[in-house]
Amino acid sequence: MSDAPAESRPAGYLDLAKAVLYREYLIFVRYPANAAGGLVFSLVFFALLFYGGRMLAGQALTDSIEGIVVGYFLWTLSVGAYSSISNDIGSEVQWGTLERHIMTPFGFAPVALLKGVAKVVRTFLISSVILAVMLVITGTTLQLNLLTTVVVAVLSITSVLGLGFAAGGVSVLYKRIGNWLNLLQFGFIVLISAPAFDLGWTRFLPLAQGSALLQRAMIDGTRLWDFPVVDLAVLVGTAVGYLALGYLIFQRATRRARRLGVLGDY
Repeated sequence: MSDAPAESRPAGYLDLAKAVLYREYLIFVRYPANAAGGLVFSLVFFALLFYGGRMLAGQALTDSIEGIVVGYFLWTLSVGAYSSISNDIGSEVQWGTLERHIMTPFGFAPVALLKGVAKVVRTFLISSVILAVMLVITGTTLQLNLLTTVVVAVLSITSVLGLGFAAGGVSVLYKRIGNWLNLLQFGFIVLISAPAFDLGWTRFLPLAQGSALLQRAMIDGTRLWDFPVVDLAVLVGTAVGYLALGYLIFQRATRRARRLGVLGDY
């Protein structure tokens, strides 16, 4: 009796997620010099910020160092989440492989989103190492409740994934806009610093509400269930809202690129 070949089944989103995560792992382990370079750059940038600021501001910087550490931690996460989608889409446009992704059963947007999630996981691990080194450099201590920190941080950078989708959609239409995409990363500093200005409407901007809650969680030790329901609702609403808006902009941009016949051009 011959063995009948096993029936193949169509790949699902779980298979796609596993493949994307495994790809990200392979890239990380096969190019360790590049990964180490990003880590060293982030640490050197923070060291310049800390020691240079202490020389100029002295005690004023020391009194606010916990907030700076938390803000820089969130900034590294945000840059990783944003660039993971915007740079990937820009690279696919440059390589001429965007159309292949769009013609897959999944479509390019789900693939790009899962790539972003995979890079966020990697960025979260790297940023945790950076956070540990920053605490050693500055000699400060933080309240690190794992559940609260992870949930607030993930919801905070979800809105940035939406910005990455929107930026990727613009790059599909206008191709070489890398300088503008990189410039937006420094705008995250303003968004993360927004809670310090105590302007009520800024909580509805990307990262602003997440930055405020993450500061309270990591500095004051506030637990997730201790936050007011309204604050958590704003955090979740901005995360889902900006992600949906960015996804919509990306979809509209790719449709317009198809109509103009520039989807595969570079």
